[in-house]
Amino acid sequence: MKNKFPKLHAALFRSAQSIPVLIGVVVISFVLTRALPGDPAVYFAGAAADEQSINEIRIAMGLDKTLYEQFFVYVSNLINGNLGTSLSTGQPVLDDLTKRLPASLELTILSLLLSCLISIPLGILAATKPDTWIDHLCRFFVTAGVSLPTFFTGILLIYIFYYILGFSPSPIGRLDFIYIEPDTVTGFYLIDAAISNEWDTWFGAVKQLILPAVTLALFTLAPIARMTRASMLSILSSEFVRTAKAAGLSNGKVLFSYALRNAFLPVITTLGMVFSFALGANVLVEKVFAWPGIGSYAVEALIVSDYAAVQGFVLSMAIMFVILNLLIDLIYMIIDPRIGFESK
Repeated sequence: MKNKFPKLHAALFRSAQSIPVLIGVVVISFVLTRALPGDPAVYFAGAAADEQSINEIRIAMGLDKTLYEQFFVYVSNLINGNLGTSLSTGQPVLDDLTKRLPASLELTILSLLLSCLISIPLGILAATKPDTWIDHLCRFFVTAGVSLPTFFTGILLIYIFYYILGFSPSPIGRLDFIYIEPDTVTGFYLIDAAISNEWDTWFGAVKQLILPAVTLALFTLAPIARMTRASMLSILSSEFVRTAKAAGLSNGKVLFSYALRNAFLPVITTLGMVFSFALGANVLVEKVFAWPGIGSYAVEALIVSDYAAVQGFVLSMAIMFVILNLLIDLIYMIIDPRIGFESK
C-alpha cells in the first residue's frame, strides 16, 4: 500500500532511529563521568573539611551508593526532566543549560553564516577557475584560516581591534557594561533585543559578537570551501551541464540554476558536520572572549568532576546533533525529493 505521507513517514522513521543513540549516550556519559579523576564531595566540602564531613556530603549526594543504584536514580530523574544540580553554580543543570546554550548557538550560527558567505563563493570561484592563480589563492586563504589555532586568532584580533585601533568593545561577555540585558524571550540577544525594540542593545550585542564570530568563522572556512570546490568541479564536468551549455544557456544560468543546486547536497552535509564541530569546539573562543556559553560551562564542570553538569552537557549536545541530522535530511528532501523518501 502506498504511503500517502512519505515525507512525514520518513521524518518519523529517522527520529525513531535516534532513540537508541540517545540511550547509548546516556549510558556512556554516566560511566565516563564516574571515571573522571577527583571526588565531587571533596570539592564541595572544601579544603579544610575533615574525612567525616566529606563522608556525610558523599552520602547526601548519593555517591555512597553502587553504580547501578546511582544509574537508576539518574535515569529516574532524567525521565522526570530533572538533570540534577550543578556543584559549580549551585543551580539546576537544566536552568544553566537553558541560560548558556542560546549564547553558544548565537555565536555558532552567526559564525557559520559568516563562513558560508565567504567560503561558498570562494569554492565556486575556485571551481570555475581550476588550477589558476585564483584557485591557488582561494585555497591558500582558507587553509591559512584553519591553520591558526582559534585562541591565537582570537587574541590577535583582540590585540589589533581593541587594544591598538580601539574599534571593538571590551571582549568580555555578550554585552558591554553600558548596556542592559534585554528581556529574555528566546535567550538570543539579537532576537530578544529586536522583539523588545531595544536597538541600542541590539547594536551593542552585534558589536560584541563580531570578533568571536570572525575568529570561529576563519576556522570553519576550509572544509566548506573545499567541499564546495570539489562538488562544483564534479558537477561542472557532468553530461547534463555540457548538454545545457550546448543548448545555448548562459554560463550564469548553467552555474547557478543547474550546477550549484546539484552540488549543494555534499556541501549541506559538510555544513552539518562543521556546525556540530564548531558548537562543541568553540570552548577556546568562549574562554578568550569570556563568552558565557555551554563550552566553557562544560570545561569548568570537568575540572571539578561535576557529574550532573557534564552529563547534562553531553546529553544536550547529543539531542542537538540528532535534531541537526534530521534537519539535514529534510533539507535534502527539499533540494532533491528523490532522496530516501520513496515508498516501498
